[in-house]
Amino acid sequence: MGEEQLFPCILLVIQMLEQRNDPMMNQLWSNTERKCFNVLQSSKTKTFKTLLEIHAFILRNSLHDNLHLLTKFISSSTSLALSSPRKNHAVSIVQHARRFFNQSPPHKRDEFLCNTIINAHFSLRQFNQGFTLYNEFCKDMFFRPSSYTFTLILKGCAVSDAKREGFQIHGAVLKNGFCFDLYVGTSLVDMYVKFGDVGYARNVFDEMSVRSLVSWTAVIVGYVRCRDMVEARKLFDGMVDRDVAAFNVMIDGFVKMGRMDLARDLFDKMRDKNVISWTSMVHGYCEDGDVDEARFLFDCMPEKNVLSWNAMIRGYCQNGRSHDALKLFCEMRGNVDVEMNEVTVVSVLPAVADLSALDLGGWIHGFVQRNQLDGSVHVCNALVDMYAKCGEIGKAKLVFEEMMEKDTGSWNALINGYGVNGCAKEALEMFAVMLREGFEPNQITMTSVLSACNHCGLVEEGRRCFEAMERFGIVPQIEHYGCMIDLLGRAGCLDEAENLIQAMPYDPNEIILTSFLFACCYFEDVSRAERILKMAVKMEKEGAGDYVMLRNLYATERRWADVEDVKEMMKKRGSNKEVAWSVIEVDGRFREFVAGYYLHSHSHSHLHLEVIQSTLGQLWKHMKVETLR
Repeated sequence: MGEEQLFPCILLVIQMLEQRNDPMMNQLWSNTERKCFNVLQSSKTKTFKTLLEIHAFILRNSLHDNLHLLTKFISSSTSLALSSPRKNHAVSIVQHARRFFNQSPPHKRDEFLCNTIINAHFSLRQFNQGFTLYNEFCKDMFFRPSSYTFTLILKGCAVSDAKREGFQIHGAVLKNGFCFDLYVGTSLVDMYVKFGDVGYARNVFDEMSVRSLVSWTAVIVGYVRCRDMVEARKLFDGMVDRDVAAFNVMIDGFVKMGRMDLARDLFDKMRDKNVISWTSMVHGYCEDGDVDEARFLFDCMPEKNVLSWNAMIRGYCQNGRSHDALKLFCEMRGNVDVEMNEVTVVSVLPAVADLSALDLGGWIHGFVQRNQLDGSVHVCNALVDMYAKCGEIGKAKLVFEEMMEKDTGSWNALINGYGVNGCAKEALEMFAVMLREGFEPNQITMTSVLSACNHCGLVEEGRRCFEAMERFGIVPQIEHYGCMIDLLGRAGCLDEAENLIQAMPYDPNEIILTSFLFACCYFEDVSRAERILKMAVKMEKEGAGDYVMLRNLYATERRWADVEDVKEMMKKRGSNKEVAWSVIEVDGRFREFVAGYYLHSHSHSHLHLEVIQSTLGQLWKHMKVETLR
């Protein structure tokens, strides 16, 4: 939960402590009443059965007219409902509390009891029932809303985005004379900020006679959310006193705008920093591509929580440093002070897939099952994607089939998995099943389907899927055009592919030009290859590989003078083809290779290299025997 989300909760707690004047302390209770109240306060009310027994005890002893017992019963029911992992069970608990409340005489209900039952509904996100109750109470001549009532209702409006009810409550606030109340005013500011109406929020803020740090921070949050950092900074600079929350909000705003210089300036000025301050900076540097600075700050953190670890692991993955991501993940596993969660799993699995670290992926899958995280759609989608990219499409399908709930991303992961494993037929079959089951395809779905057709050369199926995008209401993006151009090029349909390049509403990127140049070279269409390379050079989107492909094509045609010209051109432009490398996992460690060179340097490197070369020699012999057969 972000700090700005804590504001209304803080207000409610403060008001409850300040405003509640419990007359129970001023009246004599019977031993039976005290016994019942103590049981409700104790840890014994942890099951619905216990609550029902307490309810029966209240009725049997005619204690149902005691409003304090009824209030405590409802609040205990709410706490029990919130701790229940089953939504239906939680709803049943609150419904029972509501029935008990309905049996109380309206003229005997006090404001605190009414607030408690409204809060019970809000806690389970039953906002309509809470608003209805409030309106019914307002019609009752015995009900007088307090500052706490308005703060509670305004929080419900903000969380549920109930703008119509919010405006009505604002009117009631003015009518009942609470417009100058600090807590109500701050709640109004927070509500309008969550509505996205920063102008209204600012008007309320300007009219407040007394403001707290929470009030200032709430309106700053509004400007940060609408990306008006200039006005946010003016307000921030105008604060007489600034706490950690205000600094964190400003840092988060600058991070999201990519202004790490301004974020770092505020960060360095903070007297007191908390884990949110540090984590925001780590996340910001990762998003900015400066992973080393992010890691430096991560290592400097006086304390870390799971969010900090997740941010750094995800940052490594996003910046293509999968080895570092897995190394840090292994450190996290060995840290007894931090417990991995579903975000950790979703963050690290792309690195597992990237390195095909199947053993580690299997351990993570076991962790997910042991900790009952397999109910999360995002976790299961990441597992499907990981297994598919590691070549275990059968396990990917099994995880998919065992999912209790699926979304479009689940289907996308499996369809893409079939595609990257060369199973285009199965990918298209899953796409058909997806449509039959009523799931709407999105742009990622169509990219996965077209990629599957591309991997297996299914030209006609690819054409049909590309044309069907309009029927699904999906506007083809450059990625979809890229898949089709690559598919047509590999199939030898060079004229059609080039026409599509010229007709698409986007400038071709480096990937499209390189893939089409490859197709031209493969089918030895020299003139077209020269034309595409010239286009790439003109658009400054050529790579060293493009020159190498054309050079090799000239060599095939024995045009040695042109070969030398290409070499000279590469020298002038300083083009060097990046060497490709491979990686395998052995005993939980990762080994990287390029042809004729072993990257990892350690004491046993020569021994490992000799064993690898010997094994490759044996495989080569077996391959030659199989070829002769």
